[in-house]
Amino acid sequence: MTSAPTNPLDVPPYQVQPLIAKVLENDDLDGLDGLPGRSPEVRCAQALGSEIYVGSTDGQLLRFALQANGPGEPESYTLISRQQLPSRKPVEEIVIVQSISIVFVVCDRQVYFFRLPSLDPLPYKPIRNVAAFAVDHQHILRPAPPIPDAHVEPIEFCIVKRTNIALYSFLDRPVFIREIPLQGGAFLARRSGRRLVIADREMYSVLNLEEFSLTPVLPISQAPPDSGGPPARPIITVIAENEFLILSWNGASTMGLFITGDADPVRGTLEWPAHPMAVLIPAPPLPSPSEMEADPSSVLAQERRKLAVSAGGFLVPSREQSEKLRLTKVKLLGRSAKPGGRTEVELPTADMEIGEREPAQAQAQDGEPESEVEEDIQEVDIPPPSDADSVAPYDV
Repeated sequence: MTSAPTNPLDVPPYQVQPLIAKVLENDDLDGLDGLPGRSPEVRCAQALGSEIYVGSTDGQLLRFALQANGPGEPESYTLISRQQLPSRKPVEEIVIVQSISIVFVVCDRQVYFFRLPSLDPLPYKPIRNVAAFAVDHQHILRPAPPIPDAHVEPIEFCIVKRTNIALYSFLDRPVFIREIPLQGGAFLARRSGRRLVIADREMYSVLNLEEFSLTPVLPISQAPPDSGGPPARPIITVIAENEFLILSWNGASTMGLFITGDADPVRGTLEWPAHPMAVLIPAPPLPSPSEMEADPSSVLAQERRKLAVSAGGFLVPSREQSEKLRLTKVKLLGRSAKPGGRTEVELPTADMEIGEREPAQAQAQDGEPESEVEEDIQEVDIPPPSDADSVAPYDV
């Protein structure tokens, strides 16, 4: 799906392309979630480079890799491997940390550790009783080391439990640092630097991991209790190292508030007529719901259950590029070709006297018939570049 809006200031040109047509196409996957007559579904996904990792509702962890097809066909993502988590419960979250080549997987209130990109399980027991999981966002943004033996810093993450928050680091293995008491717990958390923003059933709060101080900020919902409708889901988005965006529903619209790591409001506020499913920063140029309704055949007109950002970027196979970049015959001059009709002035070399020329160069100056020149022209097939383009870091 491609679009070029009439007002580029509103929505710039964009292209939406399916990455995997049928993620759970294999019949062996049916019914693994233990519910009769119900097939597993995609619950979450993440991508990096030429790999896509998908978590399903039955505890499957699928790895897809971009592979070449036949001549003239674009590359496509193909299922490479599959991991079955023990509990067969939904995979809630996948977090990729490329600087240490680790994939964190949250399933059934446990955090599992896998090697990137093979998804081989690491020999460490999963961390249990997890209510919320938050890797330092600044550590997620770290690039992969340029060489295998390069020095790598450990990454840090938080495990929110019922009565405390456990701090960990990870380089070669998970290392427990300390616990911070927390009354009331939380079920959503996002960390950036030494600040952790959490959401419990009612309130957003900011936790200072250096001073161990907790500051309430904003209710998740400001709507009257009798307003009806499902409760608003909390959304926390990391904007920068010391800035977050939190959303609050008031019964008629949703307000987005930017706050610092010290819980101070910054910038202006945002407003949505309905409560968003997800907020991505930087935002991809997706059309509005009214634009999608005008084209029911559009890919985006289908139900979007979740959006995810890929911090490291990933590759998208392009059929348009495959059609435009085909083998093309180009005429090249051979080594013995003599360009006709040209006058060349030769400079003397150290071994030649002034006024002297080499025989081959003298013949080239006199010029040759055009037909003789064409005999030395060779045709060479130049292959096109790869069909995969590196695009903005968005996953579907």
